[in-house]
Amino acid sequence: MIALQLGKIAKVTDRYFWILCIMGAFAILSSTMSKDPVLNPFALSLGTPTDLTGIVAAASTIPGILVSLPAASLSDVFGRRKILIVSTVIFASAPFMYLLVGNWWQLALVRFYHGFATAIFVPVAEATIAEQYPSKRGERISDFNSATYVGRGVAPFLGGAILGVTNFGYHTLYLAVGIAGITSFVIALLMLRETKIRPSDQAKPKFETKNMIRGWVQVATCKATLVVTFVQAVQYYVFGVIEFFLVQYMLQVAKFDPLNVGIVMGIQIVSLIVSRPLMGRFSDRSSRRLPVVLGCVLSGVLLFAIPFTTQFWILIAISIGYGLGFAMVISSTSPIIVEANPACLVGTSMGFLATMMDVGQAIGPIISGVILASILSYNGLFSSLTILLAASAAVFFLSGIAKTKQEQKGKSNLLEC
Repeated sequence: MIALQLGKIAKVTDRYFWILCIMGAFAILSSTMSKDPVLNPFALSLGTPTDLTGIVAAASTIPGILVSLPAASLSDVFGRRKILIVSTVIFASAPFMYLLVGNWWQLALVRFYHGFATAIFVPVAEATIAEQYPSKRGERISDFNSATYVGRGVAPFLGGAILGVTNFGYHTLYLAVGIAGITSFVIALLMLRETKIRPSDQAKPKFETKNMIRGWVQVATCKATLVVTFVQAVQYYVFGVIEFFLVQYMLQVAKFDPLNVGIVMGIQIVSLIVSRPLMGRFSDRSSRRLPVVLGCVLSGVLLFAIPFTTQFWILIAISIGYGLGFAMVISSTSPIIVEANPACLVGTSMGFLATMMDVGQAIGPIISGVILASILSYNGLFSSLTILLAASAAVFFLSGIAKTKQEQKGKSNLLEC
């Protein structure tokens, strides 16, 4: 009887996992196609000053700083499904607001609203997975993120093709973004309401603000949390810059057409999709530490080379390598932070990680926009990214956290609520 019950729980858990993957694929397709590769040329077409383009790029990541931690913490109390459905409402409604945009600050406001969707969805979904698969956190979180990166990977190709066919028809593209967002919302309504997570997810503690804040303090004062969130913030600082300014570099300096820009950006995501599950399995079964250090170094070396080439195939190779380096790092950061904190704070720890991730992704384009507008130009911009990645690798290596998988497991087993 016990074996039968466990089998039923496993089937329900797996079904819920695949629902999250399907939802995530459409949701991230929608959010990514709204910016890659359309956002930069759309912002410039509205007359956005060069030194303010970073603000437009960063607007969608600011909500992550504001709500990722509270939303994930509230999901510890009120349940994951309700919070996930709220995020899909934003995914479905935000794309149609782009059709009303007439100047750059209106675009920034729409980006700000749209950013709440991903800020809520990702940490809550990852917290659910980390909770349901305690022995396969790295693998399952990586599988989920690879599913979302299917959407993220299709977006640049599809967005570039739409822009190319319609001669930069921005409204047509944002209608396609809206269709993907609505699909995610429909899946949430029709499928999540019929799917229950295992019984342990149903018993939630009574909500008290002081307990939530106490949990935030506990997570934020953990050494491993501080180190891992720094590494994560740097990764997404760099990712936010590459996502926005590499497009500009290819359009203005390399003189690529929109389709080729979409191919270069899309192949980076394909590299992430393919490599992240492999890195997640390696992280679970061998080492959390090695992929983080190697990934930072690999990414830093490749990005340093960008301003020295305008060749399509070289940029393709750099894009593939950067996607691999990025995957190596983020396949380990989520499991480390979950294992470094008590089980009752899974949502809070993932929310804190997402918050610091968005801090990095928000300030990256802003600072880089200023660097780009200076005499340093693209050489200074990409060199600054290499320096940051090298610094994060050094901090992580010298911190001594996650030295061996056995030490990490031992620590995790001691953390009880």
